[in-house]
Amino acid sequence: MEEGVRSSLSSDEERSGVVVARLSEIPDEGLLEVEATIDGVAESLILHRVGAEVRAWLNVCPHAGRRLDWAPGKFLRSKDGLLICAAHGASFELGRGQCVAGPCRGDALRMVAVEVVGEDVVANVTRSLSSDPSGAP
Repeated sequence: MEEGVRSSLSSDEERSGVVVARLSEIPDEGLLEVEATIDGVAESLILHRVGAEVRAWLNVCPHAGRRLDWAPGKFLRSKDGLLICAAHGASFELGRGQCVAGPCRGDALRMVAVEVVGEDVVANVTRSLSSDPSGAP
């Protein structure tokens, strides 16, 4: 398996979602690419950790529908911490996934609901995905 990529544990049905990573796998202020099955479709997700909080988005640029990483699990970051799309240079802030520069300025990454339960990062795959940066369905 590629470094930085972890398969989901789809057999974990006791929770309201799927364990996609351990908190310790995500560096503080860092990114981790994982895969999860959402509505029956395998999806690449970006996890971003700040302390004990984790946010997640689909690993898809809203501009052209391409993955944001330049190689599986390898992301470009600007010196001020923005996530940069490897294909067209769109820049996303990591608080809400808003595109702040580039061809999709004003759009946002599609958020996926996640929560930290103990040391597990659990994706709530029963909720519909949202392009609203607040995470509202």
